[in-house]
Amino acid sequence: MTEELLINVTPQETRVATVENGMLTEIWIERVRKIGLVGTIFQGTVKRVLPGMEAAFVDIGLEKAAFLHVSDVRLPASAGNANEGAETPSISRLLSEGQALAVQVSKDPLGTKGARVTTHLTAPSRFLVMMPYEPNIGVSVRIESEEERERLRSIVDELRFDSSIGYILRTAAEGVDREALHQDMEYLEKVWAGVQKRKQSSKPNSVIFRDLPLVQRMMRDLNRSNVERIRIDSRETYRQCVEFCKEYVPELESCLEHYPGERPIFDLHGVEDEIDKALDRRVMLKSGGYLILDQTESMTTIDVNTGGFVGKHNLEETIFKTNLEAAQAIARQLRLRNLGGIIIIDFIDMTVLEHRRQVLRALEKALERDHARTQVSEVSQLGLVEMTRKRTRESLEQVLCFECSVCNGRGMQKTQETVAFEIAREIIRQVRQFEIDSVTVLAACDIVEWFTEERSDDLAELQDFAGVPIRLQAEQFYTRENFDVVLQ
Repeated sequence: MTEELLINVTPQETRVATVENGMLTEIWIERVRKIGLVGTIFQGTVKRVLPGMEAAFVDIGLEKAAFLHVSDVRLPASAGNANEGAETPSISRLLSEGQALAVQVSKDPLGTKGARVTTHLTAPSRFLVMMPYEPNIGVSVRIESEEERERLRSIVDELRFDSSIGYILRTAAEGVDREALHQDMEYLEKVWAGVQKRKQSSKPNSVIFRDLPLVQRMMRDLNRSNVERIRIDSRETYRQCVEFCKEYVPELESCLEHYPGERPIFDLHGVEDEIDKALDRRVMLKSGGYLILDQTESMTTIDVNTGGFVGKHNLEETIFKTNLEAAQAIARQLRLRNLGGIIIIDFIDMTVLEHRRQVLRALEKALERDHARTQVSEVSQLGLVEMTRKRTRESLEQVLCFECSVCNGRGMQKTQETVAFEIAREIIRQVRQFEIDSVTVLAACDIVEWFTEERSDDLAELQDFAGVPIRLQAEQFYTRENFDVVLQ
């Protein structure tokens, strides 16, 4: 499968789109005023310790304090050799309020939640992830050959200058030689020495390590065997990428291409249109079926429907084909929208057990191309598929949109009739409490029109019931659900 990267750069925003076989599969957006924090190390201050939650809030200089769970706190050296299975000390024994603490962001702030942080610090490079406080050597699960895994482990074990420092071999390390790994380890040693130095001199709540900018990070982490071309519409960014590739990823240099065209680069594969579609609830399938995706704070639900697809044979075959197509589309939408956390998929009910198995296998196969870690469960008794996808940054919707001020994120508004009845109840409530001569109702234009044109009889009846004259005044800037009852 060939992969092409399109990089669009403006002074305030950088966007990177991954296109596989002509189809947009992933989009990364980094804005100058809102740069992602995952991987950034802060010199924080413990703000509050919560023994009841076995967690603490750490001030790292952001608007909201970061969340640190006891499982993410590195144990003191004295407890490092405790027997496996030994009980983890309580958070109140490990941390105290006002304590200075170096923490690394593992999840960006999401919605109303602050960043998630850990004291298990790491530093990434092209082939390795350095774990200064962990002695283990791990290998990416995507490297399947046991012989290759063992070869990489033995090389790193021989090369590391300190046996107390551990490493994770990334997927990109598969097949690389000893010299390349040695260069990576030397680079990480310098990075960590710099972190240690800044850690000693940094002020509270300041940054002591930040990962590479988005474009260079993409260059570093790419699966280079699949990359056909990297097109960049900024001459300056192109020059920076050439220099970066020469030093760190020489095999990618030939893929780099400056795009000088007048037509916006994201229009080449309809990327802008695809981004707009990724913000819709409904996703149409080629067969005529469709998906409905609803993202909430706790989970994402995906409903599969046959829509206009009637099939050629029988109902079960129609359902099976729709579900197979939906499995591919769902895997793509999860990557494109960057949906994470708990995901519930409601496939159309299938009576044939083999069809269920094939649909589940198709979903798992499609998810193999996902860079984020996913876990899929079997079809439940209710016919639902439960899965999780690792969430480290905001979804596309959270990056590009904000909560509707009219419906407060519900996606629904009250009907004119519902609001009118609320106004009537408020008038009656006020009339019964106070002695008044008249009432003026300030409301949205469509509510006033509903009262005066569609339901003028109801307004007359309400005046008789309340026993006072009621005057309506349309307010241009009121939303449908906003109104005021003014007593006179």
